[in-house]
Amino acid sequence: MKRKDGTQFHIGVKDGQVGKYVILPGDPKRCEKIASYLDNPEKISDLREYMVYTGELNGEKVSVASTGIGGPSAAIAMQELVDAGADTFIRLGTCGGMKLDVQGGDLIVATGAVRMEGTSKEYAPIEFPAVAHHEIVQVLKEAADEKSAKNHVGVVQCKDSFYGQHEPENMPVSYELEGKWKAWLDMGCLGSEMESAALFTVANYLGVRCGTILLAVENQERAKAGMSNIGFYDTTPETEVVIEALKKLIQKDKK
Repeated sequence: MKRKDGTQFHIGVKDGQVGKYVILPGDPKRCEKIASYLDNPEKISDLREYMVYTGELNGEKVSVASTGIGGPSAAIAMQELVDAGADTFIRLGTCGGMKLDVQGGDLIVATGAVRMEGTSKEYAPIEFPAVAHHEIVQVLKEAADEKSAKNHVGVVQCKDSFYGQHEPENMPVSYELEGKWKAWLDMGCLGSEMESAALFTVANYLGVRCGTILLAVENQERAKAGMSNIGFYDTTPETEVVIEALKKLIQKDKK
C-alpha cells in the first residue's frame, strides 16, 4: 500500500530505495550501528518503529530496516519491503534461552519457529510450518563457525506476550501457558522470541528468502535450575556474523 507520494504506507520508502538484501533488527536504535558496517550508508526513512538505512556490501545494495516488537509490525515491514524491491531477509535479533546448554552470549540460528503468536495465522493455517530458508541457515552457520562464535541450530518459540512468558502464573490462562512452555522445552526449543514465526510464514507466502540469527541474552531455565545465568547484551559479535553471512550469500548468488 502506497501513499500518494509513492512511499510505502508504514515504512516510508520508495521503490529503488532499498536493496535486494535486508537486515532486520527489531530495535530502531540498532539500525545506525548495523548500517555502519555497510559502505556509504544513508538513512532513508524514520517512521513509527520503522527506521531504514541503505548502503552497499560487496558491490550490492543492502538495507537495514527495524521491525519493532512482535509479529504484526514485522509482517508489515516485510511486506512493504518486498513491495519496494527486497527479496532476501536476515532477522538479527535477541531472545531468551530455553534449552539448558544455551547460555547468555550464545547465538541461535533458527531453522524454524513455533507459531504461538497470532500474525502468522492470518497468512496460513496453523498446520503450515514456519521454516527458515535453507540457504540463509547455511551461510549463518558457516559465518558463526568461522567467527568462532558459540552457536546452536534449531527451532525457536515465538509468542505475542513477553510477560506471558516471564509471569505465566499471573495470567488467567496460566494453565495453557505453563503447559505449552513445558512442551516446547520437551521438544528441544532453543530460545523464545517474538518475530521469526511471522517473518518465516510471510516470506513463504511472498516467495522470498528469510532467516534468523538470535543473541541469547539470558536463560530463565538455567536460573530455575540453579545454573550460572550471566546476561550478555552486546550485539556486536552477532552483527559481524550477519555481515559475513551476507557476504557469503551475495557471492553465492552472483555465481
